Amino acid sequence: MDHAAADYEMGEVDGNMYFGGMMVRDSDSDEEEEDEYDHLDNKVTDTCAADARKGKDIQGIPWDKLSITREKYRKTRLEQYKNYENIPDSGEACQKECKLTRKDGKYYEFWQNTRSVKSTILHFQLRNLVWSTSKHDVYLMSYYSIIHWSSLSSKKTEVLNVLGHVAPCEKHPGSLLEGFTQTQVSTLAVRDNVLIAGGFHGELICKDLDRPGVNFCTRTTYDENAITNAIEIYDSPSGAAHFTASNNDCGVRDYDLEKFLLVKTFSFPWPVNHTSLSPDGKIMGIVGDNPDGMLIDSENGKTIAPLRGHLDFSFASAWHPNGVILATGNQDKTCRVWDTRNLSKSIAVLKGNLGAIRSIRFTSDGQFMSMAEPADFVHIYDVKKDFDKEQEIDFFGEISGTSFSPDTESLFIGVWDRTYGSILQYKRYRNYSYLDSMI
Repeated sequence: MDHAAADYEMGEVDGNMYFGGMMVRDSDSDEEEEDEYDHLDNKVTDTCAADARKGKDIQGIPWDKLSITREKYRKTRLEQYKNYENIPDSGEACQKECKLTRKDGKYYEFWQNTRSVKSTILHFQLRNLVWSTSKHDVYLMSYYSIIHWSSLSSKKTEVLNVLGHVAPCEKHPGSLLEGFTQTQVSTLAVRDNVLIAGGFHGELICKDLDRPGVNFCTRTTYDENAITNAIEIYDSPSGAAHFTASNNDCGVRDYDLEKFLLVKTFSFPWPVNHTSLSPDGKIMGIVGDNPDGMLIDSENGKTIAPLRGHLDFSFASAWHPNGVILATGNQDKTCRVWDTRNLSKSIAVLKGNLGAIRSIRFTSDGQFMSMAEPADFVHIYDVKKDFDKEQEIDFFGEISGTSFSPDTESLFIGVWDRTYGSILQYKRYRNYSYLDSMI
């Protein structure tokens, strides 16, 4: 993972709107804005499914007041967006391998966009900052605050503020009782009642969501290149809850979550950007600053098999619930799907529109897989139909993370933008949608 910075924000300056670095002038900048588009009133500018059905833009962007149409701006965005690559032209070199998919899938339908909840990112390559724990509940990073948002009660709650001093209220071996100040959170993981935040300097902060205070603070490494790239919470083969931290110092560390104890450390030849555990906890998928990934034995760290096919560095991976299928996302603008019973070749190569695939998620029932680009597009594939068909969710803004709810009923997407930053919520499409009016 690089220390470079990137900024593809939209914003508003002096009455003119900026989308992805291109200024778009208001068609009548002297005209007073209607209340519906008052950016200071977040409740007014939120959008629900009923608004969208009446023709309102899901993000509340007033296209009728701008000097460019949505279609024209989309075209310009596709032409001008520059994908970040560590290996030049990697995004073009693999296009011939990519699967042609039908884009008429309808799996999740727009439910609401909440601009009163600002989802943010800190590093342009790390996009795992949104986690859902139920169809109504989602946790996300908002500047220096970790926020809980309930779409059922429309209530926003600060769970943890890392701008000030954060210190553990429990004593555990290896815990830094002095804690941290002004932690820059680079990655996040939430499962059940546990939240773990990783920082730019190797910080790990663990919190029980059912209790006040912080349980555990530690620093994985004091290496200069210490950024925590990813955290994975999983069940070990023994059934105990564990988590892994993937770091830029080329290490992956495994912790017992109940005892907050470092169990083992694995080292690799390159920085590790993401680690994912198979459903049985026995195999780790490892990807990082190398075109090739690998599968290793989670007990001893021995290499089981390489993953060869990507042309750039990878930042995302996810296992299908069946424990056989693994997906990896890369800066070559593709997601590769692997059958771990035969790794000689990936079974599908799925392409993005704008840039790298930086976040991948499977639904808990294995029916769908989502892959998120750095901005503007989230793709949902029907796994059971061999990834031949997809739904393309199209909006504007950097993507801070995506998360399916554990029951598969909701999909949350964090959008980072100075003006249109928000949390998007989609509901799983059901043929009995007429019942919505009774809920």
